[in-house]
Amino acid sequence: MITETNKDSDRPEEPSNHLKNLALLICLLGLLVRTVQYLNNRSLWNDELNLVLNIVNRSYLELLQPLDNNQAAPPGFLLVEKLATQLFGENEYSLRLFSFIAGIISIFAFYKLANYYASKWVIPIALILFTCLRFTVYYSTEVKQYSSDVMVALLLSLLLLPLRDQILTRNQILWVGLLGAIAIWFSHPAVFVLAGIELSHLLLAPVEKRKALILNRLPVYLIWMLSFAYLYVLTIVGTLGNKALTRSWGERYPDSLLDISWLFDSFGRFFYRPLGFLGKTDGVAIAAFIVGCVGYFRRDRTKLLVLMAPAIVTVIASYLQKYPFRERLVLFLTPFFILVIAEGIVFLFTQVSYRYRYFKILGVLVAGLLLLPPLFQSSKLLIYPEGVQEIKVVIEYVKSHQKPGDILFIDLTARNQFLYYSRRYGYSANDYILGEADLQNKKDFSEQDLASFKQEITALKDKPRVWFLLTEPKKSEEAAFLQSVNSLGQQTDVFRATGAIAYLYDLR
Repeated sequence: MITETNKDSDRPEEPSNHLKNLALLICLLGLLVRTVQYLNNRSLWNDELNLVLNIVNRSYLELLQPLDNNQAAPPGFLLVEKLATQLFGENEYSLRLFSFIAGIISIFAFYKLANYYASKWVIPIALILFTCLRFTVYYSTEVKQYSSDVMVALLLSLLLLPLRDQILTRNQILWVGLLGAIAIWFSHPAVFVLAGIELSHLLLAPVEKRKALILNRLPVYLIWMLSFAYLYVLTIVGTLGNKALTRSWGERYPDSLLDISWLFDSFGRFFYRPLGFLGKTDGVAIAAFIVGCVGYFRRDRTKLLVLMAPAIVTVIASYLQKYPFRERLVLFLTPFFILVIAEGIVFLFTQVSYRYRYFKILGVLVAGLLLLPPLFQSSKLLIYPEGVQEIKVVIEYVKSHQKPGDILFIDLTARNQFLYYSRRYGYSANDYILGEADLQNKKDFSEQDLASFKQEITALKDKPRVWFLLTEPKKSEEAAFLQSVNSLGQQTDVFRATGAIAYLYDLR
């Protein structure tokens, strides 16, 4: 049985004014980076666009049905996105607004959580990681629900943590029940946060008080379960009926309840993505996390349990084949892991180096390896914002260089994006040809794929100016494309942007 620690350890440690000012500066840096990324107004890439087509082409009620294009998103997120497009127009700014706002709220919610659950020296380190790591920044400006997943996880934590062993009043029961029920409709993994934190609180409660707590909170749990049950029947069941989507999740599940290798593999992958420790720093982050677990266990093991409880519940759900534990789907867990990693860095400086002074060198090295790359990356984003598939830039180039009689051939991979943006740039259905051959998204495309593509472009032979528009081709696929087209004509122009290319050929 886990026993309750000293009540004073539950109170936030008050940082000095210097540390408060430092924390505020880091928060402002995170806000600035996200704002620059948002204002950069990058092109919608394929995965975003597949969701956007559902948002803009469906009514509010239709958004409660299973989505097209192998997409899944919580209804609350979809309804807010639909409202934003109706209020502010159908554009990238309105579509990314909710994710951007969620990213900003998450910074200050994380700061509040860190004040509650971390020591004063851990706070600035944790804030640097949270505000600057690649994927927490990136998803703050993507038309996907993962930024709001993080926000909901943090807000639910701030809601539930102060109520740990309290007997709730009627008003508290109503509000906690309703807020949790609403959160479930805005974030699918909210159920893991609610379940994890509440289970940990019950485990940590004194034995003599546990029964009273359970009886007191039964109405809250009932409201949450009814909300999730209604959501499950209304939307999730239909989504699970999409075989193509569920097959794509297959490798993210363990093969059996005894598949321990999957657990270690998923744990290791988590530090690369979604946490964003790239290269070999993910190994350093894992070591810091383990040290942080030791630090929390020695300082206050109850906090360690509460921080890790949502992750434990999510792993259990994955073993039951109910939720994939991989990549952006578990981005909502990153705040909890970051607090433990930051604790590990501070623990090396304070506790370990106190006994073994040479460990200070190790602490400096670990801190540098984990903090400097994200700081550098975020600073770079202030000057060079990140793009994914900048098809707008390519279309603008083609449009400005086109001559009467030019033919525009759209590769299959660029089809959805081009069709979405074509009206904006004044193209009609007679101005382009849509390719059907699939040379991409395959490890080894077949001779049949190449033959189909050659047949498509052979029909364009003897044309003096043909533009070919592609998005994000792999080197082997681009080589196959160039080999096929070069056999029929001569390349006269090429324009490259991030993730998108336009070639101009004379096929006479």
